[in-house]
Amino acid sequence: MQRYARITRKIPREIVLLKALPCAWGRCTFCDYIEDNTTDQALIERVAERELAKVTGEFGRLAVIDSASIQELPRTVWEMIRRKIVETGITEFICESYWEHRGRFAEVREFFGVPTRITIGVETFDHDLRNRVLNKNMHFDSPRDVAAVTNSVCLIVGFKGQTHDSVRRDLDILFEHFTYGCVNLLTPNVKNAALVDDAIKDWFRREYAWLNDHPTVEVLWRNTDFGVG
Repeated sequence: MQRYARITRKIPREIVLLKALPCAWGRCTFCDYIEDNTTDQALIERVAERELAKVTGEFGRLAVIDSASIQELPRTVWEMIRRKIVETGITEFICESYWEHRGRFAEVREFFGVPTRITIGVETFDHDLRNRVLNKNMHFDSPRDVAAVTNSVCLIVGFKGQTHDSVRRDLDILFEHFTYGCVNLLTPNVKNAALVDDAIKDWFRREYAWLNDHPTVEVLWRNTDFGVG
């Protein structure tokens, strides 16, 4: 498992993939990251200490992801991250969270003490696909509800049930309501193999290749394109 990397394109940053306590939901049909969860807090802390030691602050920007949400990292790990931010002069922090935790976003931003971008994995703005197919358990009335708490979302492309029109709609909503986005082409794993739609992925690669040049929307053509995982 590669847990530290440097991203030099578009939004240069250092990124660390940490272990976390079990995800608050943990039942999404596409996700195998929860296999990296653990209830062993000492192990979580050891991994965090080892990986955060690699952070130099060279880009002034740090992203921390884990096998759940930022809220599933123990407070001791939050403190490690905050110390690293101060020690290395980092001026922007990026993390991820599940929708259920949105009431704690202000707490996160205040704790880390620098401008903090919290990314939500919406996966798709199609309510039925998000909750029936992906079992995301994320309910809202409008994309504006999500935009009210964050300017950054993740989308998934390449699962059965999606159409060209539904993918286009997701991207249109991203561009209209959010500043930052990450589009993940669904990579087969032991949980989601039956969900993968290669035809949608192939179409997306042709139709949206130009996203490689978009300044604030990143595409994970492979799930390890950020160098971790």
